[in-house]
Amino acid sequence: MVAGETSGDLLASRLLSGLRPHLPHADIHGIGGPKMAQYGFRSDWPMEKLSVRGLFEVLAHYREIKGIQNTLRDALLRERPAAFIGVDAPDFNFGLEEQLKRAGIPTMHFISPSIWAWRAGRIKKIARAVSHMLVVFPFEEEIYRKAGIPVTYVGYPLAEVIPMEPDVDAARMALGLPNEGRVIAILPGSRMSELKYNTVAFIEAVKVLAQRDPSIRFVVPMAGEKQRAYFLELVSKAGLADVPIQLTAGRSHEAIAAADVVLVASGTATLEVALFKKPMVIAYKMMRASWHILRHMGYQPWIGLPNILAQEFVVPELLQDAATPQALADALWAQLDDDALRARLRQRFTDMHHSLLRDTARESAQAVLQLIGRRPA
Repeated sequence: MVAGETSGDLLASRLLSGLRPHLPHADIHGIGGPKMAQYGFRSDWPMEKLSVRGLFEVLAHYREIKGIQNTLRDALLRERPAAFIGVDAPDFNFGLEEQLKRAGIPTMHFISPSIWAWRAGRIKKIARAVSHMLVVFPFEEEIYRKAGIPVTYVGYPLAEVIPMEPDVDAARMALGLPNEGRVIAILPGSRMSELKYNTVAFIEAVKVLAQRDPSIRFVVPMAGEKQRAYFLELVSKAGLADVPIQLTAGRSHEAIAAADVVLVASGTATLEVALFKKPMVIAYKMMRASWHILRHMGYQPWIGLPNILAQEFVVPELLQDAATPQALADALWAQLDDDALRARLRQRFTDMHHSLLRDTARESAQAVLQLIGRRPA
């Protein structure tokens, strides 16, 4: 198994929680993180080696990542495992899976890349690389069936974890926030590159809103100490150290649950916000060169997962040059101040939550067992 970052570690751990009881003595190894290790997974390289995002950012680490891929490929061709499971990290895993499948090793990929949003032509490469695809969104099944690729819809794992009716009061109490009054959660991203490009605009938007209503509380969860230190450095350099924000160590789910509205960087966190039934503004900035390339690769108008699943702009998206502090602040204020909109979004997101709810651990484990020709115990 290979997982390339924290979200992949979580996905893989859900699969392993269902699989390990059926294969208690199997040697399961590759690249992964601490959640996978809880189920006896052995990581041959640190997962952080693959946690690089952005076209030009990846180039700086290309030689090392390619060396890991080649070394792992050679080891697996000698070992001949019962199966290889790539968990997300498509640029790393598909190349590896294609070579292993060609050599007769069954390959599975857990979570489809966004071929319905970017690079649709990749379906041909996926067909060469993947023996079986596990997908987390219901509409993805049809895409793979049409391409002749075996597929199983296993549900979105966090739909099982996030309650259908989040406890706002408990979340606010846990974060030391008052039950009354308005709260906005700010999620600029967990990767250093996301913080680099999103932080200043996001916090300048907070400054605008704090001036408009000084009673609003702003909560900013940080993924780790390294991210916290970098975030504070960026805030200080931008002259925003006096903006009233409350940083938390992790606890992003509590921050979202406590909030009335959320400003969130595009990515899987947008769907987490939807599962918490919260209004949101989706925003994203990146290296300008990367943006100019990626903006021409999409073939649908949405980038946020809630909008993609709804097939319409249920929440606003402000990307790159459009993500100005004033525009972000205005969009958040509009969501904060419209009770009818908030009620409509709560119903849309509740319906979305139900559609994504499956026993992911059991469904994905069953698919693996069928792939390797084992009957469930």
